[in-house]
Amino acid sequence: MSNYGHATAPDGSQVELGAVGQEIVFENDQVRVWEISLAPGEQQPWHHHLNPYLVIALEAADNRIDALAGGDPRLVHEAVGGVVYREPGEVHMLTNHGTTRYRSRLVELKCLGENLVAGEGER
Repeated sequence: MSNYGHATAPDGSQVELGAVGQEIVFENDQVRVWEISLAPGEQQPWHHHLNPYLVIALEAADNRIDALAGGDPRLVHEAVGGVVYREPGEVHMLTNHGTTRYRSRLVELKCLGENLVAGEGER
């Protein structure tokens, strides 16, 4: 059983949420850095980001992002060294849709999310 909570799917069923990554490789009050490594066909479970985050691709792959709410999946190619910034959003699942291993570092910006102090961002 995970401690990341649950979400409600469109059909009303409860879906258990997992972590946004597989292993925390660094953490302090400002950031949390996760390792993600997916073999072809492997999935990162349903999860929800509470913090804005950066994804830095260390090994390229073609990935598929499915939203729990439904709709067409997003197909994305993540090139080596590529960096993507994303705001917290929908519950989703990541699948390595390609033929090569995918590996990345996901950097959660706790200082802009879970640890944001009211008024501090208005400097």
